[in-house]
Amino acid sequence: MKYIHQLDVWPKFIWKHEHIATLLGVVRNRQGRLMGRMEAMGFPLRAEALLQTLTLDVLKSSEIEGEVLDPKQVRSSIARRLGMNIGGIVASDRHVDGVVEMMLDATQNFDKPLTKDRLFGWHACLFPTGHSGMRRGPMQVVSGVSGHERVHFEAPDAARLNLEMKNFLDWFNSAVGIDPVLKAGIAHLWFVTIHPFEDGNGRIARAITDMQLARADGSAQRFYSMSVQIRKERNAYYEVLEKIQKNTHMDITAWLEWFLACLDRALTLTESTLAEVFRKAHFWELNPSESFNERQRMIINKLFDGFEGVLTSSKWGKIAKCSQDTALRDILELVEKEILIKNSAGGRSTSYLLREL
Repeated sequence: MKYIHQLDVWPKFIWKHEHIATLLGVVRNRQGRLMGRMEAMGFPLRAEALLQTLTLDVLKSSEIEGEVLDPKQVRSSIARRLGMNIGGIVASDRHVDGVVEMMLDATQNFDKPLTKDRLFGWHACLFPTGHSGMRRGPMQVVSGVSGHERVHFEAPDAARLNLEMKNFLDWFNSAVGIDPVLKAGIAHLWFVTIHPFEDGNGRIARAITDMQLARADGSAQRFYSMSVQIRKERNAYYEVLEKIQKNTHMDITAWLEWFLACLDRALTLTESTLAEVFRKAHFWELNPSESFNERQRMIINKLFDGFEGVLTSSKWGKIAKCSQDTALRDILELVEKEILIKNSAGGRSTSYLLREL
């Protein structure tokens, strides 16, 4: 069997534009609308959305490879590197910091060239205790028990890697005349096909994809994640990659159709993953912050951010560092303004909830 990289015309990819034009238009429109919506938010809310998106991106890209990272460590590592002042910062281990460093370099420095040294740096971030450099031997993706193995994919011979990587990087860094979102999809497929490292190729390919999508958006602000969606569709992701690798021609239409549809679903998923951020933004659009005192603004934001347990006047007093009488006055003002409502569940102490917008 020949793999796509063994064809004489490799890597001259072709695709049927009429099959993907409509979906590409939908995706580009949704990207533009999302960026416009986020730009209309204040800086603190954009920063909150960015932190949430990047955290999920790092977590899910690692999960695709079967590696589970600590969410608090990932969130803290990202916040420290972006200079964000957030609560609940915890120490993060060397490996988490390395994965975060790779992802942030890809997205925050999206406009810098992608070089061989930069890729080696990313690989070193993923494997801080070793595994550096390109592979030197053959590489196969195999499943099944001994004697009944199934070869899903065989990478190009190691002797070809330097030339293959030069061709890829020259193309990636050049101003090719295709839509930048399509370029993200092609870059992903091309890199995982070359498979230059012993391990970490998938995560690096997704970092390259994020880098190119940031170029497509013209912004380092990441508010949607391909990795989150790919994690949800991991089986389909591997199936379509295997199908394309075993092509007898260079037509990658099926891959681009799947990639664009996955990106479209990632943009849809953003609506739910950032729902509370959008809800908070809508609230502050309707209610100018000067309508509340400092204590009220702080507690309202905490309620949007996932308040643990129920809100009572005694909890208000402890958090806001005020007397219970002052806390009760603050609460009753918000009840009168129809910001808070009494919890109908009752209990030993009266508790309050944010009114649904």
